[in-house]
Amino acid sequence: MNNMNQMMKQVKKMQEQMLKAQEALGNKTVEGTAGGGVVTVSMNGHKKLLGVTIKPEAVDPDDVEMLQDLVLTAVNDALAKAEELANQDMGKFTGGLKIPGLF
Repeated sequence: MNNMNQMMKQVKKMQEQMLKAQEALGNKTVEGTAGGGVVTVSMNGHKKLLGVTIKPEAVDPDDVEMLQDLVLTAVNDALAKAEELANQDMGKFTGGLKIPGLF
């Protein structure tokens, strides 16, 4: 019985640490870029888009599709970095397991 209580305390401690780590992800940011930095997006570790910066040289009224592609590429770059950040921060708790809904 004593082992069970000890194990439950360890599980509770790990849950608290996981919650803190997940909350901390919201305070971390990553940037995605495209076109050599003419389009930059920032995103937090919860994959919430925080900002988009487009340099004037990226804006060509005759080629709107290029700008759309640059924004899409930058967002996908930031998403990949946010995913990697979450995997690094939360992976120490899951041992590399992909647990749906956790992060």
